[in-house]
Amino acid sequence: MTPQIPLKLLNKINSPADLRLLREDELPLLCSEIRQFIIEVISSNPGHLGASLGAVELAVAIHYAFNTPVDKLIWDVGHQAYAHKIITGRRDAFHTNRTYGGISGFPKMSENEYDAFGVGHSSTSISAALGMATAARLLNGNNEQHIAVIGDGAMTGGMAMEALNNAGVSNTNLLVILNDNGIAIDKNVGALREYLLDIVTSRAYNKLKDKVWKMMGGNTSYGKNSRAVVKQIGNALKSTILNKSNLFEAFNFRYFGPVDGHDVVRLTKLLHDIRNIPGPRLLHVITVKGKGFEKAEQDQILYHSPGMFDKTTGEIIEKPCKSLPPKYQHVFGKTIIELAEKNPKIVGVTPAMPSGCSLNMMMSVMPHRAFDVGIAEQHAVTFSAGMAARGLIPFCNIYSSFMQRAYDQVIHDVALQGLQVVFCLDRGGLVGEDGPTHHGAYDLAYFRAIPGLTIAAPMNEAELRHLMYTAQLDGKGPFVIRYPRGRGLSTDWKKPFMEITAGTGRKLRDGEGVAILSIGHPGNFAAEACDILQRDGILAGHYDMRFLKPLDEQLLHGVFKKYNRIVTVEDGTINGGLGSAVLEFMAAGNYQARVVRLGIPDEFITQGKPEELYALCGFDTDGIVRTVRSMLNS
Repeated sequence: MTPQIPLKLLNKINSPADLRLLREDELPLLCSEIRQFIIEVISSNPGHLGASLGAVELAVAIHYAFNTPVDKLIWDVGHQAYAHKIITGRRDAFHTNRTYGGISGFPKMSENEYDAFGVGHSSTSISAALGMATAARLLNGNNEQHIAVIGDGAMTGGMAMEALNNAGVSNTNLLVILNDNGIAIDKNVGALREYLLDIVTSRAYNKLKDKVWKMMGGNTSYGKNSRAVVKQIGNALKSTILNKSNLFEAFNFRYFGPVDGHDVVRLTKLLHDIRNIPGPRLLHVITVKGKGFEKAEQDQILYHSPGMFDKTTGEIIEKPCKSLPPKYQHVFGKTIIELAEKNPKIVGVTPAMPSGCSLNMMMSVMPHRAFDVGIAEQHAVTFSAGMAARGLIPFCNIYSSFMQRAYDQVIHDVALQGLQVVFCLDRGGLVGEDGPTHHGAYDLAYFRAIPGLTIAAPMNEAELRHLMYTAQLDGKGPFVIRYPRGRGLSTDWKKPFMEITAGTGRKLRDGEGVAILSIGHPGNFAAEACDILQRDGILAGHYDMRFLKPLDEQLLHGVFKKYNRIVTVEDGTINGGLGSAVLEFMAAGNYQARVVRLGIPDEFITQGKPEELYALCGFDTDGIVRTVRSMLNS
């Protein structure tokens, strides 16, 4: 239910129209109440805390200064947008954020008219806003404003630079707001970070620029000629004091800033002025991730998405337990260190997710052999290919849904050349509360179409270790290992390394009448289903395929000769995945059997707890049991 906390101003705000009825001097109190409200809700209903706390004043100022939803506001990533959601009529529903049947954790066009564009992955806002601004110019004379808020590391993505390059010559009403907090999920990396840091920390340049600007009467008082003079002076100042020109002005953007992103009154006035300037503009705003909540400011990585916490002290609330199995990502993190200690060719690569995928473990002990390349999945893949071309063995760890962005590079730069890059796909399958933008639904299907790849999915933590060991052996070529978010089932996972021959599955249980073929973690659901069925006198065979490519054809010949009812189970789309591969094998071998495929159906799956979504899709333990019983009774 909605938290009952005193919110003098926020309780009056049901839309940005209500917000604009407030006086400017009331905005700081409103921001304080929004921040309090976010902390109250997210402490018990986990979500993305730090980024949204840092963007409260920004959201308030934009909606106050612009005529949304006529003016279009696009948020990059979506981690920043909780204040935006609360202001735009979703305050009373905010406690359902990221829950099954509740509101999305990200802006979503079908959810609210103020969500001008759906987001979830990074670096898309400028492209989308430019497209919308171009359409507005063609359709109605370019009367609306288009605002892209990009931050939380998203400017490091190559797509953002492509969009800046295009937008700079577009002559559209486009305002890019760079929400510069110096951190994505992990700390920002790369030359752009250093460049922005130079701009922010050059007090001499910024102080002198402000004086010149005020002396000339601000950005609108003296007209076009004075603005040109100020621009020339600014360029000279940058060249002299910073010893470099402004990157954004090189893209033909009018650059403003950097400014304090937590001074909501000044920010509102500035946005009012900037909105009257035509053409592409960029406002550089400095914010603090986790602003206003001490623990979130102190540990910005942990409090990006902290889970449940004490709303007063900030202490993380851990569920009591005796001994939990490790997360798959931690098994990866510990195993790559073991392997790298034995094999000097091994290096690790990740696009801005070292803590999320646990490559940070390797970075702490082998910093010269582990690389965070920023939010740049395409670059991560080809960077890995370059190292492999010189004889190294990169373990390139990318979330499954993010790997979609680098599909061409996997084909062209790795598979076509047969390079030994090991792709570790974290978050394969249904990831839970992040919803359809983050579900790893498609990797098994889209990788299966690529020649030369070995594609495997471990059923448990020990199998993940064995597959990682196998992938780094000489001559293995490109190798894909995908595993889910969350924990496995066993605390006894640290087994001695063992090579697994590519394309070999394993029979876990013999049966009669019906066989279950599984791949990856859902094999554990199938094993539980077999136990339940056996108690009812039904003996279902169970085979862990382990490899999608190459398929274990010898195992499949044996299955089709023995069983005429077969169930396939996978946590990927059933279109093109294991079930499709088994049907293709059946047709090619001229076998006759009834095959039922369980997995993610041909639709975008909502957010919710993983167990809720497994049940929704019908491949949880109960769903497998129902399917087997139905097949045997028909």
